[in-house]
Amino acid sequence: MYTAFFGLDEKPFSISPDPRYLYLSQRHADALAHLIYGVSESGGFIQLTGEVGTGKTTLIRSLLEQLPEKVEIALILNPQLSAKEFLRSICQELRIETPKRATVKDLIDRLNECLLGAHAEDRRVVLIVDEAQTLSPTLLEQVRLLTNLETAKRKLLQIVLIGQPELRQLLARPEMRQIAQRVTGRYHLEPLSAEDTFVYVKHRMKVAGSQANVFLRRAMREIYRQSGGIPRLINIVADRALLAAYTEDRIRIDRRLVRRAASEVFGKRPERRWWPWAAGIAAFAVLALAATSLRQPAPEAPQQALGVPSADEAARLGEASPAGSAGGMPGDAPDPAVPPTLEALFASDAFPSDPDAAVGELLTLWGVERDPVLGTACEQAEQHGLRCLALDEGSISQLRSLDRPAVLALIDAEGAVRHALMSALGYEHAELGAGGRTHRVAIADLTHHWYGEHLLLWRPVVAGGRDLAPGTRGEDVRWLRQSLAAIRDVPLSGASSDLYDSELEAWVREFQSARRLTVDGIAGARTQIAIRTNLGLADTPLLSRGD
Repeated sequence: MYTAFFGLDEKPFSISPDPRYLYLSQRHADALAHLIYGVSESGGFIQLTGEVGTGKTTLIRSLLEQLPEKVEIALILNPQLSAKEFLRSICQELRIETPKRATVKDLIDRLNECLLGAHAEDRRVVLIVDEAQTLSPTLLEQVRLLTNLETAKRKLLQIVLIGQPELRQLLARPEMRQIAQRVTGRYHLEPLSAEDTFVYVKHRMKVAGSQANVFLRRAMREIYRQSGGIPRLINIVADRALLAAYTEDRIRIDRRLVRRAASEVFGKRPERRWWPWAAGIAAFAVLALAATSLRQPAPEAPQQALGVPSADEAARLGEASPAGSAGGMPGDAPDPAVPPTLEALFASDAFPSDPDAAVGELLTLWGVERDPVLGTACEQAEQHGLRCLALDEGSISQLRSLDRPAVLALIDAEGAVRHALMSALGYEHAELGAGGRTHRVAIADLTHHWYGEHLLLWRPVVAGGRDLAPGTRGEDVRWLRQSLAAIRDVPLSGASSDLYDSELEAWVREFQSARRLTVDGIAGARTQIAIRTNLGLADTPLLSRGD
């Protein structure tokens, strides 16, 4: 709902354990190091505990993405099973075939046979049990017995127990001492500190595509106070605060919005601060006793107190409230008609499966009428000095940054690919065209069917449109230097050099960093497109000028 409003590619505070959003605080880095050690070294149990929502499951997902070589993982997420069900789940994770009427002994024998085979091939097998605090004493004993599967030199199965603090209490019982004595590594994951919370919020916003500081520092301090530094609660409160800012058409989130969001999440009224009236009483007392005039500091301007930048600040930041901004798409004006969903458009065959037809319509925006007799749309584009650039990944924010019409590959409910020409892009809606007709669709709906694959047209300086790297020479290098000099507003003395030298490489890297492009010092197609967009050339169709 609010992602397009804030220029995000996706919701930044989803509570699903996505490793891309993992923020490795010092505590999380230490915990991950313990897990990696646990799957790499022979030994007994590795124990990782932490409060609900501190990121244990996300750490597991991150571990699975960076496993050492020759390590196989059996992951049990819900251990509330019988002994036979537990053993069968392990066998299924390790792809061990078991008979339907297998006994516990049959399952252990099959598992032991698999572990011996892995040992012979120098492969390690690791069992990870999440929510281990729910293990029954009977099942814990079964887990302990699995550590008896060993050779004369090493254990065949390494076991990692992950759970809430109750797991520590469970293993501290006298009857559990046989298991507790086999725990060779323990780590308890603490909540984030206040400073880590600030970095965590910024990190997740950046991963989601944010290019602005949406949360004011006082707002993040309030998030920490409300959540206690527990990542899951941070996510819930921050997500609700973003939604509240969206409904109020605000591009900055202050402490008041966070406090209100927390009251909705936790079901309590916003707290009334005692300090304003306490300060007033103290001031009155001082006045009465000292009979002096005290000057109170002026309160914040209402606009600044709400976290909304002033007009001067907005101009300095280059940002304005999306709703009602002059640069918005004409289609973003209030419209009584509800735009059709993409599924409805798919059902009416509004978008073709043939990409060439959509590319032909894109070619028309560049002033070239496609003739089917003369070859494909991309072949005809080259005849007019244009090049097709097909990309496998992208995002709404990247399209907005490049500001170029594009052919999008959309996926319908059956998994079929449809192609549509995006000719205009607003903050909440986009214009998608096919067959000479244009459809206004919600960006929130679009992101459910577009996975990043798209095609752009661009006009290279010289035929071929090569990548410009340090050491190359040519007229296109001269154009690159002159263009970046114009963007940087620095003069060039005499005839500009056609050699891609170290100074030009530094300019390219600076430009790439500012436009959130891959910073590699090579002016490839994306970088050249971004430069031409920045120059505002009149012969280039733009999404922001689309109607």
